[in-house]
Amino acid sequence: MPNYRRAWMPGGTWFFTVNLLQRRGNDLLVREIELLRRCMAMERARRPFSVLAWVVMPEHMHWLWRLPPGDGDFATRWRRIRTDFSLGIARHETRTAVRLRRGERGIWQRRYWEHLVRDEDDLRRHVEYIHFNPVKHGHAVRAADWPHSSFRAWVERGAYSLDWAADP
Repeated sequence: MPNYRRAWMPGGTWFFTVNLLQRRGNDLLVREIELLRRCMAMERARRPFSVLAWVVMPEHMHWLWRLPPGDGDFATRWRRIRTDFSLGIARHETRTAVRLRRGERGIWQRRYWEHLVRDEDDLRRHVEYIHFNPVKHGHAVRAADWPHSSFRAWVERGAYSLDWAADP
């Protein structure tokens, strides 16, 4: 297996997609949304970062974070968030022999997608992607109808109207 190297950009703004291992028919993230919120809050208290936008779907989630100046370590933050979440739920998942040997739960895909946001246009596109995701996946008619996202906070700041991204 090739040696995967993550980018390092202290103070960078990052877009993430984090998936559950079993995606089909899985609603774990919205079912356990309060646990996920607590895990995120605990990590932000330990190692601060700003959340610019987010959406939690039943089986995956997207986040836009800005790290503090001089700090580029999002990997440790994600490891701790996912570990804390895993420790907070009962063990019901099937695990492979490899995961058993490594002491891993069968909850998360091992890797996640990260993208360093390059400029304001890139940021805008990722914020819109995040907020449109529930409509794209058929979970909401309008972005405003999905309760597990930062969309309404962006509406309150005047960035969107409530009917933005309404499914025709």
